[in-house]
Amino acid sequence: MTTDVVILAAGQGSRMKSSLPKVLHPLAGKPMVSHVVAAAKAMDDVRLHVVVGHGAERVEEALAAEQVTFALQREQKGTGHAVAQTLDQLGDGKVLILYGDVPLIQPETLKALMAKVDDQHLGLLTVTVDNPSGYGRIVRDSNNRVTAIVEQKDASDAQKTIRECNTGILATTAASLKTWLPALSSDNAQGEYYLTDIIAMAASEGIAIETAEPASEHEVQGVNDRLQLAGLERIFQKGQADELMRNGASLADPSRIDVRGSLSIGQDVKIDVGCIFEGDVVLEDGVEVGPYTLISNSRIGAGTVIAAHSVIEQAQVNGKAAIGPFARLRPGTVLEHGSRVGNFVETKNAYVGEGSKINHLSYVGDATLGENVNVGAGTITCNYDGVNKFRTEIGDNAFIGSNSALVAPASIGKGATVAAGSTITERVSDDALAIARGRQVEKNDWQRPSRK
Repeated sequence: MTTDVVILAAGQGSRMKSSLPKVLHPLAGKPMVSHVVAAAKAMDDVRLHVVVGHGAERVEEALAAEQVTFALQREQKGTGHAVAQTLDQLGDGKVLILYGDVPLIQPETLKALMAKVDDQHLGLLTVTVDNPSGYGRIVRDSNNRVTAIVEQKDASDAQKTIRECNTGILATTAASLKTWLPALSSDNAQGEYYLTDIIAMAASEGIAIETAEPASEHEVQGVNDRLQLAGLERIFQKGQADELMRNGASLADPSRIDVRGSLSIGQDVKIDVGCIFEGDVVLEDGVEVGPYTLISNSRIGAGTVIAAHSVIEQAQVNGKAAIGPFARLRPGTVLEHGSRVGNFVETKNAYVGEGSKINHLSYVGDATLGENVNVGAGTITCNYDGVNKFRTEIGDNAFIGSNSALVAPASIGKGATVAAGSTITERVSDDALAIARGRQVEKNDWQRPSRK
């Protein structure tokens, strides 16, 4: 039977000091609520509902690609009131309540919790902490059965000493929720409808409260301000770094790496400090990534060495290439085996053939380079006329002299040479030398102007 997952994402998050809804603040490159959605989707046969309120349109836009039903909480009257906005959307099966600002929850934890739920059992995720201040406390009777959850502001001195705390994550049946939620009262210190009050209702009806705990306290930590968000970011990134090292990567400093997507690695990969990986990135066997490099949605072939401060976006590198330092490979770049793109070189929508070199201070865009082409320093493919873009074709073994401008559409033949400082506007034949520059004129005995 389908499980309805309700994700609460209506809060403003005033302590974030931001116009951005709290659940949209990014962790590891994507909104916190997207992490929660991903964890829920990892379970079998689920239907997702997101309760929105503050910044509802922006939250809905951020989740537009997901199969999610939205419910609007117009007034912020507590968690019980928030869940109640979804009652008309729920089916007849189990219901799991999650929070959009608790981004590190794991699918395995949720599956274990759901396994405890049926018509006679409510599942409650709890956590035991050294400092329970601020948490709702789990109240048990003399037989160790859960009887209620008491919020911090409503707890007695004795109850405040309890270390087992409520995470807010619970699961029950839709039928039970449809009975309990309309019966909630706002007679408490906050004047809100607490979802946690259904625990006492369940206990009074003889429904057993089954508890589970996460593998790590970090799974259930919520975010209320930027300090907490930064703390969870480092916890997440440590997990990414640990997994990379278990899979055979050498990290110069595991505390200085950021994975904001999916990073797949081969054997003997080396990653220096300060590197960022965004989207889907693949590093094949023996790849070395120099410090402070950004790689986004790219595949880097085996044996490639990337020097410091390089930026690679939506590119494909097919092995044993040399890149950087300070190189920028923009979308559409393909580097074949043994090619080189050096310092302060920018490529875009460019195919660089096997063994070809663009070593320094050049822009090569909308171009196809054959094999063993040498592009000298300061070369520019002039691909844009202000309206349209045109391609430059350079044949195998061509040599482009320094400080040349290739005005596209341009065609440089195989084995051709373009003299340094040339501006090429016409086709260059195979094996030809093209010289397109002003003739040097020398005036002897020339008198330099003097100040009057």
